[in-house]
Amino acid sequence: MGVDDDRLAELNPKTRTCVVIGGRGFIGRSLVLSLLKLGKWFVRIADSAHSLHLDPSEHDSLLSHAIASGRASYHHIDVRDNSLVLKAVEGSSVAFYVDHVNLHADDFYLCYTIIVQGAKNIINACRECKLRRLIYNSTVDVVFDGSRAIVNGDESLPYPGKFDHILSDLKAQAEALILLANNIDGLLTSAIRPCNVFGPGDTNLVPFFVTLARSGLTKFIIGSGENMSDFTYVENVSHAHICAEAALDFRMASVAGKAFFISNLHPIKFWDFLSLILEGLGYQRPLVKLPARMVWHILSFIKWAHRKWGFLECSHALFHYAQLASRSRTFNCSAAQKHIGYSPLVSHEEGVSLTIQSFSHLAKDMFYSRYCDRDEPSKVEKLLGGGKVADILLWRDEKKSFTCFLALVLLFNWFFLSGRTFADSAAKLLLLLTFFLFGYGVLPTKVFGFDVKRLPLSCFEIHEGVVKDSITAVARLWNRGFYCVRSLAKGHHWKLFFKVVASGYFLKLISLHSSMMAMGIALAFAFTTFFVYEQYESEVDGVAKFLHGGVKEIGKLLKTNLPHSGASILCKNNNPPQYKKSAPAQHWK
Repeated sequence: MGVDDDRLAELNPKTRTCVVIGGRGFIGRSLVLSLLKLGKWFVRIADSAHSLHLDPSEHDSLLSHAIASGRASYHHIDVRDNSLVLKAVEGSSVAFYVDHVNLHADDFYLCYTIIVQGAKNIINACRECKLRRLIYNSTVDVVFDGSRAIVNGDESLPYPGKFDHILSDLKAQAEALILLANNIDGLLTSAIRPCNVFGPGDTNLVPFFVTLARSGLTKFIIGSGENMSDFTYVENVSHAHICAEAALDFRMASVAGKAFFISNLHPIKFWDFLSLILEGLGYQRPLVKLPARMVWHILSFIKWAHRKWGFLECSHALFHYAQLASRSRTFNCSAAQKHIGYSPLVSHEEGVSLTIQSFSHLAKDMFYSRYCDRDEPSKVEKLLGGGKVADILLWRDEKKSFTCFLALVLLFNWFFLSGRTFADSAAKLLLLLTFFLFGYGVLPTKVFGFDVKRLPLSCFEIHEGVVKDSITAVARLWNRGFYCVRSLAKGHHWKLFFKVVASGYFLKLISLHSSMMAMGIALAFAFTTFFVYEQYESEVDGVAKFLHGGVKEIGKLLKTNLPHSGASILCKNNNPPQYKKSAPAQHWK
């Protein structure tokens, strides 16, 4: 897919050749399309893949037509290989360096060779090939150490003495090398520092948010939730690179060797932006606030435990996310507006809307869709009766479920962990409830401007039908118990016998230890197991079927190897006697 740049330049003298290093990455793709739209560039796309593979959405796009017409070409490049870098850069007049490789901070050597050594190789290749302009896509992270907020920061901010994130440290080194290479052998350099880039094709910010949303972690707000942040739509980042190239073309001293902050010029609360993205994709917005210091202590403990014992791994991305989510990061873009003529092409609102549309495929597999879009109730919902109890234990309404769980925990602590007798705890609770209701009753209709709602009398009434249903349920349980005892007395129902023996032994184990501990485990079990089973119903059922099949195979082996008397007992177990249904319980008059 090569192109004869000299021949095409002769046909159109106003057209020049540029190379986009990292042109198949998130920002690189947008920059390539922006350059092609201008119509005055032959664009070389240089990336690490050995050949160009167009996505299905690109088969009939501007890029595919440009490649077919010779206005775009692809070059394989490894920034660590000088010969490949020289081959990709040679013959161009401008280089845009957009490093996009998704690197893991755990491999320091690989990160260093690609980011820092790669920047050195690109600088040397540009000088050797007599390129005139080199624009580097940097990041605002090069001035952020993670420990303090940045509010309306400008280009006078220095590099921190110590970075908390190794990739930010290496990016700062690469940026410094490129800016220091300005005006050496005629090469003019500049750097663009976008903040929190997002948009269609994003492989970092939005997918990371969606992954956290599916795991439930985005329900929590780290800190007060008031921290402000700047965000930059990807097309605006491409526009800033083109503006910087045009300014360098005029050899503006105010641009050469300088770095510029850019954004959508629309600072917004970080959590408001996250809520817009998540709600647009159908996920729940963050609600529960957690103290930032507590989150930092937890993450620090996880990192320490992973280093010491090798478990509880905390990814660098999650740690970096906690930093970005809990501190303000806003930047003054007046220098970019003044010196390179930058202004956003796409508004913040339009950028968010376009991003949500492009990630609609992620909204179809939402974490809660397993029970929100069911045509019929799940097995566990049927087991729980499908009423209010099922809604609470299956966390249909998270506020209500959490309130009930917290109330039960407080009651458990009040009755069982306080050291008082049950009667003493009940009496004190009744006394507190009496004082509370009396005090609530004498409150005025307004307190400090807030309306005080009155409790209706219906809250304290029990409907006659509820009482009848409760008594009927007790009678049914009594009758079931009676039939169980009668079956055991006849000595036929071996399955029931084993169930009763196992239950009795389990109760014995509980009595030997602590009934309070058993009740606490049951409380946690009720609010977690049902919910987990519903989410992984097919997986759990698969394991249960496997175990059931194993038990049946063991039973067959026992039948073939046991004496005739033992085998006859097992056969009886498979054909238990049937009993007639009892007459309905008498209703209480």
